[in-house]
Amino acid sequence: MFSKVEEIVLRFDVLTAELSSPEAYADPERFARLSKERAELEEIAEVYRLYRKTQAEMSAAFSEAEGETEEMKQLLLEEGHALKGALGELESKLKILLLPKDKNDERGCTLEIRAGAGGEEAALFAYELYRMYMGFCEKHRLSWEVATLSETELGGVKEAVVIVGGKNAYKRLKYESGVHRVQRVPETESQGRIHTSTCTVAVLPEAEEVEVELDEKDIRVDLFRSSGAGGQKVNKTETAIRLTHFPTGIVVTCQDERSQLKNKEKAYHVLKARLLDYYQSRATGAEAANRKSLVGTGDRSERIRTYNFPQSRITDHRIGLSLHNMEGFLSGELDEMIDALARADTERRLMGEA
Repeated sequence: MFSKVEEIVLRFDVLTAELSSPEAYADPERFARLSKERAELEEIAEVYRLYRKTQAEMSAAFSEAEGETEEMKQLLLEEGHALKGALGELESKLKILLLPKDKNDERGCTLEIRAGAGGEEAALFAYELYRMYMGFCEKHRLSWEVATLSETELGGVKEAVVIVGGKNAYKRLKYESGVHRVQRVPETESQGRIHTSTCTVAVLPEAEEVEVELDEKDIRVDLFRSSGAGGQKVNKTETAIRLTHFPTGIVVTCQDERSQLKNKEKAYHVLKARLLDYYQSRATGAEAANRKSLVGTGDRSERIRTYNFPQSRITDHRIGLSLHNMEGFLSGELDEMIDALARADTERRLMGEA
């Protein structure tokens, strides 16, 4: 591990020297490329230098303790053992920093929420998930653009597709993909029985232009009137857009905007995200199987997380973590759960690297 770290630190020093020279500013594109590479290596270089410094201080403390009085010896040994503990923590941090980065982490993403089993109760839960993620995005200052919002007459949501923008949007939300199950007594239930309903959530990384090439002859564009729950929400002009990608069969609908042009832009954005996910999944069968297991079919027996309202408990079945703050969680306080999922993922990857 340390030989690899030393190579990285050497490369970091070379980049620092190159960027400090007057010639570096002559080519803006090269300067930007080198600056980005240096930024990616900076934390590893800093942690390794701190590691070496701590290592030297620990060795000095243990060495000096040998020729000292009993009282001073005890103090130096305590200092040495404290530094040894810090050294172990720095080594663990280096191992984590050396794990391969998910190239999609810094990107925006497309968030898709769909009502599953449970009829209108599932649609009402889908709306609560929609509000939950909106609150989370507001908290983290991530942009929120609705591409599709198909509502029911009782205030539920059949389907919602949202474009989430901002640095690390995908990194923050990627663990939310899967089947979310709710257990509660619906307002329409006269006998007080607990019902179980589900929603599916999919989080797709934003596609960059160079990653997905679209040929217009492969896409059919249909225009239609946007629909809603009724009343003022029904559009009288054909501003809604449906894109059908013939090679993959992927269909994207966007009807949230009053402008046909804006709907078209959003629809293409979502289509590119779905195509990127489609092609990446096909490239590696393991990823395809993983995605299928994450999103599932929406059946009640499949779930990554259960929201139990009578007990005010949210349980993530992937890591066995339960939280008891339903009101806060549904308002967007997801950080404790997401951080725990990220830690579990890191530990799993470290075990794989070992």
